[in-house]
Amino acid sequence: MSGDRPYRPNVGICLFGPDGRVLVARRIGDDGPEIVLPGLEWQMPQGGIDPHEDPRAAALRELREETGITSAVVLGATKEWLSYDFPPYAGPPHRLARFRGQRQRWFAMRFTGPESEIDVTRATPEAPQEFDAWRWERLDRVAGLVVPFRRPVYEAVARAFARFAAP
Repeated sequence: MSGDRPYRPNVGICLFGPDGRVLVARRIGDDGPEIVLPGLEWQMPQGGIDPHEDPRAAALRELREETGITSAVVLGATKEWLSYDFPPYAGPPHRLARFRGQRQRWFAMRFTGPESEIDVTRATPEAPQEFDAWRWERLDRVAGLVVPFRRPVYEAVARAFARFAAP
């Protein structure tokens, strides 16, 4: 039963560009219970918090690992942790299968570098490639681009960070 499993500690990054739109990246495939659906492959960067890691430090690390971005300033964070449950998973053993879902602290950040710094196709020994494309999107449209099990979290993030969407 999913209620018996813990949530995985996680961070999400809502990265605002100079014009107030946010960075979204297109996932290249499923990651165990983190599935993608046709037409709903987009998401904002996110990732797990390492043991004893501060959530803010985890957010900056995940942003760097998933996008190559190091030129960003933190604008704020959600006051509360936001959670979503994974859909039912009956696939092969997977590192995320022991979790019920993700428990996330979201961070709003402003991108301060050149777009040439953004590389979502990179892979490192610590972080395999997760994405094949990226774009800037209006914050109020992002929830409609993600898989349904993440949508309530994205709607809450949009409400929490709407004040940062103005350029």
